[in-house]
Amino acid sequence: MNSTKKQARIAGLLYLLASSPAPFGLIYVPSTLIVTGDATATANHIRASETLLRLGIASELISAAAFILAVFALYRLFEGVNKQQASLMVTLFVVSVPISFLNVLNDVAALVLVSGADFLSVFDKSQLDTLAYLFLRLHGQGFVVAQIFWGLWLFPFGILVIRSGFIPRVLGALLMIAGSGYLVSSFTSLLLPGYAHLVSQFALVLEFGELPIVLWLLIWGAKEQS
Repeated sequence: MNSTKKQARIAGLLYLLASSPAPFGLIYVPSTLIVTGDATATANHIRASETLLRLGIASELISAAAFILAVFALYRLFEGVNKQQASLMVTLFVVSVPISFLNVLNDVAALVLVSGADFLSVFDKSQLDTLAYLFLRLHGQGFVVAQIFWGLWLFPFGILVIRSGFIPRVLGALLMIAGSGYLVSSFTSLLLPGYAHLVSQFALVLEFGELPIVLWLLIWGAKEQS
């Protein structure tokens, strides 16, 4: 196995491992705990499923940290194609990491608010429930901000794939389509929240364009180079 193929498979494996925990923390946990418009029901879900929320926090932290390794593995794979584009790819993704790490503090705050700690006795239960609900919703907005950079880094990544010659060009085009999906979803949520749900369903289809490159790198690696 040549070095390019080996490096491609390492990058694919790290990419898959980093991506795997994300749906649990970013999709399953919020959809299970949050009852839209009902702070009391949401707070009761947190109290009843504290472990679930803590697992969600852990999955987000693990995913963000693992993605640093995956992106630097991709840098090693593509730096010979265009070092500037590869550096831009890394930079745009790494910007999202501190956003993701800080964002989990919103979930931690929600846990503290429903904990029944003595220092919170100055608030009544309805106030604490409302604040916990607010912090969970803020976590969702933090996710939207990080998602902007999850979209942006896919553009230099896609360009590198197209120029590389050792990965099918169509996969690079799909990466840029996926990046467009992330950006459309994020900016719609921030600027036109009334249309966010509708647009996010369409954007999700585009975002699946990121999946083929993961599978290609993991299974086929890269074409042999003379």
